[in-house]
Amino acid sequence: MTENILNFGKKIIPKKIFKAFQPAYHFLLAFIGAMYYKFPSRKIFIVAVIGTKGKTTVTELINKIFETLGEKTALANTIRFKIGNKEENNLFKMTMPGRFFIQRFLRNAVSAKCKYAIVEMTSEGVKQFRHKFIALDALVFTNIAPEHIESHGSFENYLDAKLSIARSLEKSAKKNKIIIANADDKYSNKFLNVSVKNKIKFSLNNAEPYMLSEKFTEITFDGLKIHSKLIGIFNIYNTLAAASFAKSQNIDDLIIKRAIEQFSGVKGRVERIEEGQNFTVIVDYAHTKESLEELYKAFGKSEKICVLGNTGGGRDKWKRPEMGKIADIYCKHIILTNEDPYDEDPIKIIKDTANGITNKKPEIILDRRQAIKKALMIAKKDGIVLITGKGTDPYIMGAKGEKIPWSDANIAREELKSSFNKKNNRV
Repeated sequence: MTENILNFGKKIIPKKIFKAFQPAYHFLLAFIGAMYYKFPSRKIFIVAVIGTKGKTTVTELINKIFETLGEKTALANTIRFKIGNKEENNLFKMTMPGRFFIQRFLRNAVSAKCKYAIVEMTSEGVKQFRHKFIALDALVFTNIAPEHIESHGSFENYLDAKLSIARSLEKSAKKNKIIIANADDKYSNKFLNVSVKNKIKFSLNNAEPYMLSEKFTEITFDGLKIHSKLIGIFNIYNTLAAASFAKSQNIDDLIIKRAIEQFSGVKGRVERIEEGQNFTVIVDYAHTKESLEELYKAFGKSEKICVLGNTGGGRDKWKRPEMGKIADIYCKHIILTNEDPYDEDPIKIIKDTANGITNKKPEIILDRRQAIKKALMIAKKDGIVLITGKGTDPYIMGAKGEKIPWSDANIAREELKSSFNKKNNRV
């Protein structure tokens, strides 16, 4: 309803006037939403998770630790909304939905007697004041890398949007507030500079000795060896973020260990697709050059067939050739395909990505299903197909608001089932 009003306003109000009053409009909506639902965040412990990468996994890990402890939780992230045992998929194509939605979610969490609400917060949400009037108890900072630059106008503005969430923690009236920050990130001190009494840093050193493989990781946390089904250095950081927060809440190390070892992963985040094939298929969100490179590194020994496009038409055009460069370094065979073109020409997006590929000739298949099918068809025994960019995104976003229902994981499963048979030793 409110978004319809906003879109109507764009049509009838001069652009300069509309832009000038837009922040006030969003702020007012945030206040009205909080007031209508009686400021529910004041009555529940709110954990916010921020950063460029790893937010969803960290929220899910924190939720798993609390549930293992026996606590009733609420969870809002890119993938799902959960209150107690009830959950629904996040189909909004945005991590933080409208101000009324998030306040209603928190009110329902309070009514359901949840003790904790774990909320993934984003810079795009900050632009529309969706973080306002949410009284934070704790903040977990994962990392910062260039993202949404065109949307925010500069990296400095993007960083400041993230920092504004830290400032919200500073201003919160809650007692015993705490911030957990990745000390290995060069911007961590900016977040730790906020005036909050309790500050905890975590670093890769806190996981030593650790072991990496293409199927699991092992870390050492507080002297305990923990075996995790998650892979990659990036997931060691995610695990440390969640475990460090849990430790700050005086949760026993054995509970933390049990929760992490039971945690099977997050859909669309290094998600393995198993249909009996003799090669590995992975679906992952990887939407920055840093996350794409870390994913490829995690499977360093395998011959990689990489399916990618470039996340979001009309935005972050600078990173398209950069994503291509990363694929050029790590992938044996590259298939470029459609992703979320919105109102931009998808071929133009693909060509921009291809400009970063100089050592091999990428294959261009515009139809994303056909691109995935081709990758699966040419995969060899013990090789790996990496399908990146969308993760659990429920739609391919086309021109004029078109939404094509989509699931990389489901498409991969369907193609594995239909394209191979036992005679060719693939299923």
